Amino acid sequence: MAGGGVVHGPVGVAKERAQQYKGRVTPFVVMACLVAAVGGSIFGYDIGISGGVTSMDPFLKKFFPVVYRKKNSQSHNNYCEYDNQGLAAFTSSLYLAGLVASLAASPVTRKHGRRASIVCGGISFLVGATLNSAAVNLPMLILGRIMLGIGIGFGNQAVPLYLSEMAPAHLRGGLNMMFQLATTLGIFSANMINYGTEKIKPWGWRLSLGLAAAPAILMTIGGALLPETPNSLVEQGRAEEGRRVLEKIRGTNDVDAELQDIVEASELANSIEHPFRNILERRNRPQLIMAILMPTFQILTGINSILFYAPVLFQSMGFGGNAALYSSVMTGAVLASSTLVSIATVDRWGRRPLLIGGGLQMIVCQVAVAVILGVKFGGDKQLSKDFSIVVVVVICLFVAAFGWSWGPLGWTVPSEIFPLETRSAGQSITVSVNLLFTFAIAQSFLSLLCSFKFGIFLFFAGWITIMTVFVYVFLPETKGVPIEEMILLWRKHWFWKRVMPPIEVADEGGPAEAELPDTRL
Repeated sequence: MAGGGVVHGPVGVAKERAQQYKGRVTPFVVMACLVAAVGGSIFGYDIGISGGVTSMDPFLKKFFPVVYRKKNSQSHNNYCEYDNQGLAAFTSSLYLAGLVASLAASPVTRKHGRRASIVCGGISFLVGATLNSAAVNLPMLILGRIMLGIGIGFGNQAVPLYLSEMAPAHLRGGLNMMFQLATTLGIFSANMINYGTEKIKPWGWRLSLGLAAAPAILMTIGGALLPETPNSLVEQGRAEEGRRVLEKIRGTNDVDAELQDIVEASELANSIEHPFRNILERRNRPQLIMAILMPTFQILTGINSILFYAPVLFQSMGFGGNAALYSSVMTGAVLASSTLVSIATVDRWGRRPLLIGGGLQMIVCQVAVAVILGVKFGGDKQLSKDFSIVVVVVICLFVAAFGWSWGPLGWTVPSEIFPLETRSAGQSITVSVNLLFTFAIAQSFLSLLCSFKFGIFLFFAGWITIMTVFVYVFLPETKGVPIEEMILLWRKHWFWKRVMPPIEVADEGGPAEAELPDTRL
């Protein structure tokens, strides 16, 4: 077996105890996960609100007059009328700030618990919403966006971890997807608000930006009232308190097996002084690769381009202002409803079938939109009404596929695969990579649309093809595997077992190398 020498010292969970886990889904754990998942709504609200606001004339006139004049000019290229780096920076600055904040959130999440990061994220987002709604100049507007980004960095770092650690193993996928459901509902709510505030001139955009305070308040209050996860409590040396919380959320006193897994994982976690350095070791290589590639692929589906700039995109295709916002409301509704499909099926069908099936559907939709625009739409002509309807329908099908596959699972899979000692560091990497590519796409999409024209959809279709093949070959099925035993899963996979170093576990006869069956997943 490749991968270096035998691992000695604390090894975390080295024995499968999943069959001994007891408990049920209690109202307590469901409510805790619902409250925590509200953190996802702040992420979704901003994604949905920024695209609508940047299509409103009063907002453009005040902060981006060059774009306003180009948009209302009689002679312009449909693909290029919104191509402005300042306007792109308004959208993308948030995600650059979020990237930095997610790295800062890792030690907070590890040392002070998941709740602390959730509360910090809510407060920062509340400050950002206030600054944005009261902005009188561009620097104030950008500062507000930066504070929003800090809130998203902390929230996206802590909430998926909280959900994964609170949920029982057999329902972890569905409960973890509450984060994505809240995100999609945030997007839909933002689209509905934009549709209404667009008619309130000249200050409707202030209302759109200011209402971001609502989910921020819910996140802050909810984070203050939530219990800490048993995993975090044990990691902080509060084992008895961790046991009490575990008994409460599982609805039984028989939690010895699950608690033992948490304790063993915590012993290894506390022996690690530098999680970010530790995560580079060979035994953590599969998780590190997934933490980088899953969020990268999630963004390279092209979904954020559509969600950020849906009104802008539809206006570029010839839709009127109201029609563009109405179409973006439709895509938001489709995204939210399709996430329910994933919640209902992920713990029954598994992660791999949803990711692969969703990828295939998205490829077909991206190619279809590219063909329609390439044949029927040009730089100076509009789509006919019939073809406009077809484009909206196909984009909705694309959004639906993302909503039941890569949307929720792009967060769920990375949040559940790391051992406790690198979990906060791993989640920071996941969030940082997601925000880095979100920033890159947000900053470059308007220029790419101007340069590539309809080819932008083929660009994304190519990436979806690559990621679908990657999942088929390299991602093992994580359905039903307890989070603290996930480390054993990689040693069963036909490829990753060649990367992982062997471990030694002590038994009555002395040390012996742990053997796991060869399972091609």
